[in-house]
Amino acid sequence: MSPLRKAAKTEKTGVFSRVLIPTDLTDGAARSLKLALGLARGGQATVTLVHVIQQVPGLPPGEMRAFYDRLVERSRRRLASAAKLFAGRGITIRSQVLIGEPAREIVRAAAAARADVIVMGSHKVNPKRRGMGEPHRVSRRARYVRTATAPEATWRS
Repeated sequence: MSPLRKAAKTEKTGVFSRVLIPTDLTDGAARSLKLALGLARGGQATVTLVHVIQQVPGLPPGEMRAFYDRLVERSRRRLASAAKLFAGRGITIRSQVLIGEPAREIVRAAAAARADVIVMGSHKVNPKRRGMGEPHRVSRRARYVRTATAPEATWRS
């Protein structure tokens, strides 16, 4: 039995009680939202939407304060729009915009929310492309899995 199903069976209601959805706010994230809605059905769960803004490596956060402030405000508006899907069905919804390295911040957010499951999409990775200090370009999901503390539901978006 998969960890996802096993975790769902342990809940009294048959669904998860704390669902974390890291999102990049693209159109491809809609699949994550729909899956999470199914996992949280019946209004028994708390859903937390998380968007992480990649911090520019090597620059102090204060140096680009106005830039980050604009990104945070735009991200909050988009998360609020996505949250309506859950709130309209009576599901408790929270949202967070964080700044940092996405995989690390997702792990922290999952621990803080005591998430039962993390619902996130993945994308095809080009191993020939280098970036962000990694020997090969690795997806956000793959970096998260290295330190995962909760079951996850993923698919190629």
